Amino acid sequence: MRYTNLGNTGLQVSVVTLGCMSFGDAERGGRPWVLDLDAARPIIRAALEAGINVFDTANVYSAGTSEEITEQLLRELTDREDVVLATKVHGRMRQGPNGGGLSRKAILRELDASLRRLGTDYVDLYQIHRWDPDTPIEETMSALHDVVRAGKVRYLGASSMYAWQFAKAQYTADLGGWTRFVSMQNHYNLLYREEEREVLPFCGDQGVGVLPWSPLARGRLTRDWDDATTRSETDEFTSKLYGEGDRQVVETLAEVAGRRDLPRAQVALAWLLAKPAVTSPIVGVTKPEHLQDAVAAVDLELSEAEVEELEAPYRPHAVAGHS
Repeated sequence: MRYTNLGNTGLQVSVVTLGCMSFGDAERGGRPWVLDLDAARPIIRAALEAGINVFDTANVYSAGTSEEITEQLLRELTDREDVVLATKVHGRMRQGPNGGGLSRKAILRELDASLRRLGTDYVDLYQIHRWDPDTPIEETMSALHDVVRAGKVRYLGASSMYAWQFAKAQYTADLGGWTRFVSMQNHYNLLYREEEREVLPFCGDQGVGVLPWSPLARGRLTRDWDDATTRSETDEFTSKLYGEGDRQVVETLAEVAGRRDLPRAQVALAWLLAKPAVTSPIVGVTKPEHLQDAVAAVDLELSEAEVEELEAPYRPHAVAGHS
């Protein structure tokens, strides 16, 4: 495993992050495809043995049970100080007013709830899961600064939003003398490259780390276009992100990977890892081979010709993943 700094910070992170959305309790709000405690154990153990030190979850994943499983297994398998624990706030956790969003009330309550589920008194990276148009950004940045000052959060991160929104948040923090975001968790993969227009250049200019979510396009880049899985058949969000126009990219990836006699996942991740703006893609894992492919991709180098071939079929997309 290789390690790098998260943006302009001194925090050392593995160049692969384990996404923990795959873990949860299906009977307590989790999706049909999530792994329970016992099924998740060998995955987290293997990730730690491979040198992965970043584990990313969120309060809304499986109604909080992803955080609970992540806590139980990390406590069982490693020391708290050896991992970078990341979670998120924004999604609705309760019905009625103030059940979600980025108000001061929501942030303070949801952070404390996440800390209880994670069995820790601090989170290494606390991320806003999306932009909240109903809360002034001044209120959000002030509240986030306060939880950093209170010692409950080490670093702040953001997730999918327009570049102008991210810039507004960063400069609002500067004006208020508050803590800036050090990372951006955005939607970026071979099928969706709109981030290359504005968000990635802004992150590079500002020294912000980039942690792409869905680096394998929710599995679309790992199999033939017409193949289905339990997740693809039950995950309505996927159909909002990708469409028939992406078929050619998937077929080209299959050709490049076939010539190398490599799994498609390794090639798709190697392409992403080679992008200068990318710090650590967040890889969701439900099978041991998923993790093996992610780790193997770290040392896989693609030729310039292969990169050009992979990128050639791409067609512009409408912005997707911000809500």
